[in-house]
Amino acid sequence: MTDHDKQRDDRTGRSAAAARMAHQHTWVDQQIRIAMEKGEFDDLPGAGKPIKDLGASHDPDWWLRKLVERERIAVLPPSLQLRKDDAELDDRLDELFSEAEVRREVEDFNARVMRARYSPQDGQPPLVTMPRDVDETVAAWHRRREERRAARAAAAAAAGPSDEAGRSGRRRWWRRSRP
Repeated sequence: MTDHDKQRDDRTGRSAAAARMAHQHTWVDQQIRIAMEKGEFDDLPGAGKPIKDLGASHDPDWWLRKLVERERIAVLPPSLQLRKDDAELDDRLDELFSEAEVRREVEDFNARVMRARYSPQDGQPPLVTMPRDVDETVAAWHRRREERRAARAAAAAAAGPSDEAGRSGRRRWWRRSRP
């Protein structure tokens, strides 16, 4: 005999859990009535407007379609996705901070290109994306990084002295001289 069987209601002979489940709908209805009396359902977004796509035909994957629309997910064939990734690769690399991360990203891209190259491509656009030379891509990343650094230094020099203490008239705690 389990604990569940021991906890029987003396009046009905049913278990206490079964009794709670039988009366759960009344509790939910009561909570909704209380919320309506408080006005918690007033001025909800979309109130008084028809529900979009309510009369449309039944689609079992409606939730997936809504997710794709809401999250703006683009599902492309591998050849087109690789073309898009190739076009955006330099911008993605410019966000990385170390050469090891850049190398890892380029090697991952090359692995995806090679995997797509050896996969069957029935009815898909042709794969024209080529793997990138890792060393050349890393060298180009270094050049772009130095150009950005030089541009920031030139902009800072053109802006004038950047001494915060000189502008505000008081010395910051990290610039205080020690006795």
